[in-house]
Amino acid sequence: MTEHLLRNLGKTLRARREASGYSQESYADAIGMHRTYYSAVERGEKNLQLDTLQRICAGLKCKMWEVLKDAEAKTHG
Repeated sequence: MTEHLLRNLGKTLRARREASGYSQESYADAIGMHRTYYSAVERGEKNLQLDTLQRICAGLKCKMWEVLKDAEAKTHG
């Protein structure tokens, strides 16, 4: 993924997490992920594997394609 797409993916995930009422720490705990790793995801510093993205999306009760579509729209729009 490009740097911009990773950054926008992180922004999209952050917005969805905040809309769900989770703090970063409580959300990371809820999906069994270390807080510092999840924080790096939201900052666009991690190139995610599909299973990791699926785990994050499952916790947010959304589909991976929805998150990717939003991130790509921010990148190209």
